[in-house]
Amino acid sequence: MQEISSDVIRGYNDTIILFFLMEEPSYGYEISRNIKAMSENKYLIKETTLYSAFTRLEKNGYITSFSQEADNGKRRTYYQITEAGRVYYKEKCEEWRLTKDVIERFISD
Repeated sequence: MQEISSDVIRGYNDTIILFFLMEEPSYGYEISRNIKAMSENKYLIKETTLYSAFTRLEKNGYITSFSQEADNGKRRTYYQITEAGRVYYKEKCEEWRLTKDVIERFISD
């Protein structure tokens, strides 16, 4: 099975992460698992990429983080989307639609 190059998708990691935070807060490992599952194992986000994105998204005010104890007694850092993050997510989705439209013009079967 072919995997998606991280170079191709790099500009949309933030969008992918925000997608998983639209409904409820989540933590890194869960988001990573969900990306893997939803992409049918075609995209595996690296841990360093994921946590760099969390840092960038939080710095830009698109997410906030909080610590909470998990069922196993360990503390986890959860992330939740802000209103600014919701606006940014919608902007990035529109940008993707435009990008996809342009790139598809250069793809031949």
